[in-house]
Amino acid sequence: MKLKVKFKFLFKNILKGLLWMAILAVLYLLAKEYIVSDNQEVWLERFYSRPLLIYGIYIGSEVFFGLFPPEIFMLWAYFKGDTWHYVFNLLFFAGISYGAGYLAFLVGRYLRRVVMFRFLGRKFFSRYWPLFRKYGSFLILTAALTPLPWSLISMLVGTTEFPMKRYLNFALFRILRFGIYGYIIFQSHQFA
Repeated sequence: MKLKVKFKFLFKNILKGLLWMAILAVLYLLAKEYIVSDNQEVWLERFYSRPLLIYGIYIGSEVFFGLFPPEIFMLWAYFKGDTWHYVFNLLFFAGISYGAGYLAFLVGRYLRRVVMFRFLGRKFFSRYWPLFRKYGSFLILTAALTPLPWSLISMLVGTTEFPMKRYLNFALFRILRFGIYGYIIFQSHQFA
């Protein structure tokens, strides 16, 4: 397959990610202006007094196929403390996401040996199998950088004969995503 087609797929999903991020930003600004500004102390207390709950929700979300976009947690982290606290939170979030992808990959490795999964897996991964067949390892890169479901793609890759070391190398782009998106969120608050 031509590299041009693969990059078109990647950029299309990056644009979707940026659109999703813009929608989140607008929703965030509207909530901040019309909901939080009236009862700021109540909202701040509700979300910032229980960081372990927020971290637990994030970990659960990443392990269970990204129920919540990581950008929501990045926004939370921005207001949690100073710049270094924000950076450490981003590193934590990136590490958890990378680890959740690896865990999903290992689960996929296990499931490929389960006979019942061979039949159910076709239905479970029906949307992403054709993409993996078409793009191969480029799908890992795209899922790492864009809103494609990271853990689900990692599990799908685990059900194949894809080499683990190669997967882990491509999965490092997940950390890059957190760096880029975190930087965008940080810079957008510098101008607001």
